[in-house]
Amino acid sequence: MVPRYTRPAMLAIWAPENRYRIWFEIEALACEAMAELGEIPKDSARTIREKGDAAMAAFSQADLDRIDAIEAETRHDVIAFLTWLAEKIGPDSRFVHLGMTSSDVLDTCLSVQLTQATDLLLADLDTVLAALKKQAFEHKYTLTIGRSHGIHAEPTSFGLKMAGHYAEFDRNKKRLETARAEIATCAISGAVGTFAHLDPRVEAYVSDKLGLKPEPVSTQVIPRDRHAAYFCALAVIASGIERLATEVRHLQRSEVREAEEFFHKGQKGSSAMPHKRNPVLSENLTGLARLVRAAVIPALENVALWHERDISHSSVERNICPDATIGLDFALARLAGMMDKLMVYPDQMAANIESLGGVVHSGEVLLALARAGVLREDAYRIVQRCAMETWTKLGKPGFKTFRENLDADPEIAGRIAPEVLDAAMDSRSHLKAVDDRYKLIFGETGPKA
Repeated sequence: MVPRYTRPAMLAIWAPENRYRIWFEIEALACEAMAELGEIPKDSARTIREKGDAAMAAFSQADLDRIDAIEAETRHDVIAFLTWLAEKIGPDSRFVHLGMTSSDVLDTCLSVQLTQATDLLLADLDTVLAALKKQAFEHKYTLTIGRSHGIHAEPTSFGLKMAGHYAEFDRNKKRLETARAEIATCAISGAVGTFAHLDPRVEAYVSDKLGLKPEPVSTQVIPRDRHAAYFCALAVIASGIERLATEVRHLQRSEVREAEEFFHKGQKGSSAMPHKRNPVLSENLTGLARLVRAAVIPALENVALWHERDISHSSVERNICPDATIGLDFALARLAGMMDKLMVYPDQMAANIESLGGVVHSGEVLLALARAGVLREDAYRIVQRCAMETWTKLGKPGFKTFRENLDADPEIAGRIAPEVLDAAMDSRSHLKAVDDRYKLIFGETGPKA
């Protein structure tokens, strides 16, 4: 991922220095386990740990260059690292990687990196949830127009809209927790995964120390269905980001202007038009969501490897693992900031509710007529006639509001009391279930009207 969309903590997880530290940790833990089992001298395991820790603590660009130089000759990344490590440790390095294969190191390391990345993403989700909860409770009773097909439907609560997104991101957090548990596996099983040269207790020891679980059957690699499920979870989260970003983009449109992104002092929206205040953050989030979702198909195609292993997945994962997690980390942080500072305009929301002359109350009027004894089919015909008279003449000569058309309609006169119509056209009636929904989503109802 390009630096523009990269945050330092996530970048550090995918840096070569972190990868090599994890590789060494896997090798050192395996040596410690073998020493406890009497398979290698304990003094050798101690030396490997002490000299290796010192080498990793002093790790510098010169060490990176040395490993790269060795790999340029060997054409094998793990062998290059092990050769460099042997130079630091000395004769006891003969016990490093004993009975292991490269995938034991590579796949277990990837599991560690993905769990580290996931922990950052889970923290990011918490900040998004906090921002959404803040908006949901602040605007619990802020009336706004609900839309279906992009067209005004019936009034709703802006807070309830935010609560709906909160509920989605809460589900996404649970999905990510599940994905983390599934990806947190360790394989120290040797060539083709048969433990022919390793005691399974070595794998169990390394797993425990790294906070992972042993892979039941690793062949020579950890099965990639785990990784595919992981990237699918990231993609669902990205889609949730885009859904919310799309909502903000629409609300900020000049014709709507019910909410907008915070406009910073000194910010400029256009090089040509000084008046512009564009939804650049939400548009950016829409694009980033596409990038994260782009990892799904390659991850799914990585599942079908040849026999016990091949490396067709390797080049894919070297790209999608850092890019998808770095991109999602940035997107979640941007989304949290955008929603925390979102500018909300209740007066404009109220004006938009009535901007079509009251026709958005047609559903409640329909029900009121039905309750008054009018057949539903007749009630629908009457209400639609009055609503369309308002709709088609909106802003034109002869325009009358929906209520005026209802009052003048001969099929309504005397069949429904004015106060019943008043109640049917009161937007606040659409808030009566808000407490119930808040209790369901948040476990609390929050402020009262």
